[in-house]
Amino acid sequence: MYSEDEYLQLSGIQHFMFCRRQWALIHIEQQWEENFRTADGRIMHENAHDSSFREKRGDIITVRGLQLFSSRLGLSGECDVVEFHRDEKNGVEIPKLGGKYTVVPIEYKRGSPKEEDWDRAQLCAQALCLEDMLCCEIKEGYLFYGETRRRSAVVFDSELRQKTENMTEEMHKYYRQKYTPKVKRTKACNACSLRNICLPVICGALTASQYIEETLRDEL
Repeated sequence: MYSEDEYLQLSGIQHFMFCRRQWALIHIEQQWEENFRTADGRIMHENAHDSSFREKRGDIITVRGLQLFSSRLGLSGECDVVEFHRDEKNGVEIPKLGGKYTVVPIEYKRGSPKEEDWDRAQLCAQALCLEDMLCCEIKEGYLFYGETRRRSAVVFDSELRQKTENMTEEMHKYYRQKYTPKVKRTKACNACSLRNICLPVICGALTASQYIEETLRDEL
């Protein structure tokens, strides 16, 4: 179990799986720059994160900006949207809503569906937090992509759950060590808002101590 001061941002899982260096720059070194993609994504999430919003349509109650946490995983954050589907047979008791419900997390993303597990792992982490909070089992959730304007179903199978928990453990390890790793430059670096901070082209260059040693050697 993690204490509250050890909690990491749940949204960091997506950053971590995309690029560990990007995650470390944001979550360890507290560095950030915005570009069109990040601004567009931020606006989409601001619209979704209206915690005062609650809507009931038939047997479905929709809540936005729900606060999540898990002391087991050491994560905290928000879920864009959570749907509670009335299900007296298979649902979990939610006293504040009155009755039993199955729980369905929904995450909003700009762009279109990806082959990689970045977005699916973030949604899975939200589901794991909800399971710990509500003592229930969540079988699936949805990713809503701004480009396609459609939901993409995500099944929380054992493989995705294990991958998500492994990423969480690795994130905590990096954070405890205050370690910002180097990376190999890829095409994805061109679209990264932290490109000018990260300077991926020099990640394979000399360390500061090596540079100083070589400079002093040249001067002698």
